[in-house]
Amino acid sequence: MSARVYLDHNAGAPLHPAVRDAMLAYLGPAGNPSSPHREGARARSAVEQARAQVAALIGAAAAEIVFTSGATEANNLALRGVFSHVLPDATLVTSAIEHASILATARALGERGVSTTLLPVDHEGQLDPAAVRAACSSRTRLVSVALANGEVGTVVPLGSIVASLGTARPLVHTDAAQAAGRLPIAVRELGLDLLSLSSHKLGGPAGVGALWARRGVSLTPLVTGGPQERGVRAGTENVAGIVGFGVAAEIAGRDLERSVTHMQRLGDILWELLRTRLPDIVRNGPGSGQRLPNTLNVTVPGCAGESLLLLLDLAGVAVSTGSACAAGAPEPSHVLLAMGRDSETARAGLRISFGPATTVGEIERVADALPAAVRQVRAGAAA
Repeated sequence: MSARVYLDHNAGAPLHPAVRDAMLAYLGPAGNPSSPHREGARARSAVEQARAQVAALIGAAAAEIVFTSGATEANNLALRGVFSHVLPDATLVTSAIEHASILATARALGERGVSTTLLPVDHEGQLDPAAVRAACSSRTRLVSVALANGEVGTVVPLGSIVASLGTARPLVHTDAAQAAGRLPIAVRELGLDLLSLSSHKLGGPAGVGALWARRGVSLTPLVTGGPQERGVRAGTENVAGIVGFGVAAEIAGRDLERSVTHMQRLGDILWELLRTRLPDIVRNGPGSGQRLPNTLNVTVPGCAGESLLLLLDLAGVAVSTGSACAAGAPEPSHVLLAMGRDSETARAGLRISFGPATTVGEIERVADALPAAVRQVRAGAAA
């Protein structure tokens, strides 16, 4: 039996062997980082080393990193932390294709009086900097726009967006969970105030992430009861997870140029193979250079994404539809709907996402398996 091919890195990348090795030393009684004894000091040192490693990946200062349970918590901390004490007419500006942790939090803030402006995107999922600027007013406290969309891979011109807001601007937050390790990130050059990260998209462990908060940005904690993480996030740190996150961040930064080149090549090969074998296939999102190098989202007319996913899974290939499911029924992708697709097309998107260790042979496997799945779906529909 052939080995399975895992092409769902945007949901979670495989744990890097070096990360696993680093974590093992802290899975036993490693000591509480807040304790003053030798074991506690060892744990504290490991946490601070990881903090520096994560900070280096985005060009930040280590003291500005707050460890969380993942990017979802980091996004919540960014939004709720900024809007904890707001004027009745405070506003949030974000886009219609953000991660659910942004959109759901925005809805929750709306119940407390925060007004949210959801900006539209174009046919390729791109956001217009001028539209962001036009949506902001003196009441706008925060702009939150993901650096890259995890479903179709569109990379937004975040530097241009921040520059368009001028000097007397609101705070700017970005969810960089999908971009980190796949794009170079320099928070100072981008002019950001807040940035969310996830460990398991980088080849680190699940259940750990971080929020970068520029020095001077004040956040109200979500979790209280201790002085940990600069007083912003109480609770004993997940030492083993944080150590793994740090090693994954260091590897991602060290190998970034080589990884991007490799993944871009894989994406180009895959798209050429698929459009040759499936002439009516449609790519959702922009071409190379304007999307994540590891992400390809496609639609095959007349084929439900869920059906293709199941057939690919049976063929030993793991991909994703990129859409949520409710009560067992696939819902249209809110990203594809925002990009102007109809409901049927928005249910048909198939996301293929790979990583630095993915091989050309694995890409060829999915290029063989998808046309076969399409034939099976169409044969069933014609029967």
